[in-house]
Amino acid sequence: MDKKLKELSEEVYRELEAIQSNEQLEGFRLKFLSRKGAFAQLFEEFKLLPKEEKPKYGQNLNKFRQDVNSKYDELEKKYASSVKSEDVFDYSLPGRKKKTGSTHIITQTMDQIVELFKNLGFNVHEGPELESDYNNFEALNFPEDHPARDMQDTFFVNPGFLLRTHTSPVQIRLMQKQKPPIRAIMPGKVYRNEAISAKSYCLFHQIEGLYVDKNVTFAELKGTLVYFAQQFFGQGLKYRFRPSFFPFTEPSAEMDIWWETPEKGGRWLEILGCGMVDPNVLRNVGIDPEIYTGYAFGMGVERTCLSRYGMSDIRTLFDNDKRFLVQF
Repeated sequence: MDKKLKELSEEVYRELEAIQSNEQLEGFRLKFLSRKGAFAQLFEEFKLLPKEEKPKYGQNLNKFRQDVNSKYDELEKKYASSVKSEDVFDYSLPGRKKKTGSTHIITQTMDQIVELFKNLGFNVHEGPELESDYNNFEALNFPEDHPARDMQDTFFVNPGFLLRTHTSPVQIRLMQKQKPPIRAIMPGKVYRNEAISAKSYCLFHQIEGLYVDKNVTFAELKGTLVYFAQQFFGQGLKYRFRPSFFPFTEPSAEMDIWWETPEKGGRWLEILGCGMVDPNVLRNVGIDPEIYTGYAFGMGVERTCLSRYGMSDIRTLFDNDKRFLVQF
């Protein structure tokens, strides 16, 4: 051990004296001070010494290493300060372009839809994603035995509260605190206990609209939605309204648009549901249905987004694949 320590000491100090550049200093570090360098090997051998010899050699080894580290630090400062910026930077190189992010395609779609309805005089209102059973179901005319109240369809936090299944509870909150006329849209996240597939997801975004005033008609509802569809999907759009059923509107309808597809030649796509606000819903929030009427509509943002851009799998909107996101 004495011989190895002496030989290493002579070699280390000899090479320290010979260092003249930053490159030589890095070579010294790798050879002696790195995890696989000479010092590391010597300390591994030290571990194998008899117990009675360790105090003597341990003290010498530590003092030796501290001295070498100190000299190495001095040289490192010396050569680091001597390196000029022109030695490491080529001013003829083009500048690096900063990559900036952008809003997600779902957010872009929501913003475009919201802006269209704001231009028609609709205000924007939002509400909590954790809702009461009353606001989410009871006030909206859902019967107690409705399948949406089942744990298989809804994320219940406890018997009285749940993750909202639509943004309609915001309509209830708004009508409870504001007297007609009311003209508002409600964008936000909603949750449904569904299996994830190409057509469905447990989380999605929805935009609902509400207009309550005296003498509101279904014709006004159709005119508003046709204007929206033509502005969003393009003029000359083919559309249709089909009778449907929703607990909180009567009469109710679904709006379809004709979507051309190269592989199938075109098909009808449902883009939203709508209808006249059920009188029971108005009574539940203290509005007299004998004086006021109203219409409501709701659309899934993801479905609208998929239709507009010709995509078929809703999961692509949530995968965060950069190759997909940079296209938008």
